[in-house]
Amino acid sequence: EEQRFADSGVKDMVRRALLPWLNAYKFLNTYTQIDNWQPDDSRPDSTNIMDQWILSRLESLKDNIATEMENYRLYNVVPALFDFIEDLTNWYIRLNRSRFWAEGEVPDKFSAYQTLYDTLYELSLSMAPFAPFLSETIYQSLRKLSNSDQPSSVHLCLYPESNNNRIKPLLEQAVTRMQHIILLGRQKRNQEKVKTKYPVGKLTVVHRDPELLEEIARLEGYLRDELNAKTIEYSTEESQYIHLYAKPNSPVLGKRLGKDFKTFKQLIEGLDSDTIEQFQNSGSLDLDGQHFEQDDILVFREARAGTNAVSDRFISIDMDCTLNEDLVREGLAREVVNRIQKSRKDSGFNVSDRISVTINSGGRLLDAIKAHEDYIKQETLTLDLQYVDEPGEMVFDIDDEAMSLSMAVSG
Repeated sequence: EEQRFADSGVKDMVRRALLPWLNAYKFLNTYTQIDNWQPDDSRPDSTNIMDQWILSRLESLKDNIATEMENYRLYNVVPALFDFIEDLTNWYIRLNRSRFWAEGEVPDKFSAYQTLYDTLYELSLSMAPFAPFLSETIYQSLRKLSNSDQPSSVHLCLYPESNNNRIKPLLEQAVTRMQHIILLGRQKRNQEKVKTKYPVGKLTVVHRDPELLEEIARLEGYLRDELNAKTIEYSTEESQYIHLYAKPNSPVLGKRLGKDFKTFKQLIEGLDSDTIEQFQNSGSLDLDGQHFEQDDILVFREARAGTNAVSDRFISIDMDCTLNEDLVREGLAREVVNRIQKSRKDSGFNVSDRISVTINSGGRLLDAIKAHEDYIKQETLTLDLQYVDEPGEMVFDIDDEAMSLSMAVSG
C-alpha cells in the first residue's frame, strides 16, 4: 500500500514526542547521578497521587496499544503515544520537579525516581516497534542504572502487557479535569491581565459530581502551586456560577427538519441545564420523536452576573483575581526567585550547589524580599542572604523596580 511521506510529519514527531521523551530520560539521569541512585524493584508502591496517576496512565496506554494493534488500527497508536508523552513531560515531570531536587535521602524523592524509571523503561519497550533506534538508546541507558538481569536489547524483550490492577479510571479523570482547571485559570488570568506570579485569594472548582470533586481535592497542592491560589474550595452548585443554554445548529438542522425547524428550535432553546448536561455526556438526545447528535445542537456556557467564573464542557471554576498589597508582595518575591534561579543557571552552578547571595534593591521590591526571605532562600538553595548598598553583578528590572545581585557557591 502506498503511503504519503512528508518531512513536516517527521519534524512534528521529533518535536512533539521523541525530543521530550529523550529529555525526560536526561532529566532522570541528571538527578539520579547526584544521589548515586539505583532502581529497586522491591520498593513498595508509591503513595504519591501523581506517581499513581502516571503509572495508571502507562497501564491504560499499554492496554490501548494492545487493543488497537490487535485490530490493525495502527493509526490510533501514535496519537495515544503523543498524548502519553505530553502527560509524562509537561504534566508529571513539570509538576513534580521539586520532589526530584529535594535534599538528602528523602523517601518521596526516591519514589519519584523509581516511578519515572519504571515509566521510561516500560515506554521504551512500548515504543520499540515505532521508534526502534531511540527506544534502544534509552533502554541501554536505563540498563546501566540497574543491576538486574535484563535482555541485551530492547528488541529481545517481551512486549509489555497491561496490569489492570494499576489502572485507576477515576484518578485519571481527576487529573484530566485538573489539567482543564489549570488551563481555565490561565485563561481567567489573561482576561483580567493578572500575571501568574501574583497569587489569587480564592479558587472555587465547580462540578456536579461530588465523587470527582473529592478526587480532584487530593490534587489540591498541585492546583495551588500551578495557579498560585491561596485557598481552594469546591462546589457542586454549577447553576450558581454558570448559565448553560443550547441552540440548534441551523445550517445542519434547517436542511434536515425543513418546515419543522422552528418547532424544534423552540424545544432546543427551552432545554434545562440538566438535560443539556446529559446531552453533553451522552453525545445524543431524543426530542419529540427526533434523534439529535453532538453536531446538531450547540451548547453555550456563560458566567452568571456577579461571579468570576469561566467554564468549558468538562468543568468550571470561579477565580477572583483582585490583588491586595500582601498578594502583590508575594508575587514580587516569586519573581525574585525566578531571577535568582536564572542567575544560578547562567553562572554555571550545579543544581545541587548551595549559594550565598547579596541583593541591592529598594522600595516595594525590597519590602517584598524581606517579607518573604525564608521562601526565597528555600527555593533557591541560598544559605546566606544579605542586603547591601553596592550594586551587584547582575541587574534586573521587576515591575519597574530595580534589583541587582551577586552570588557565589557557599562554603
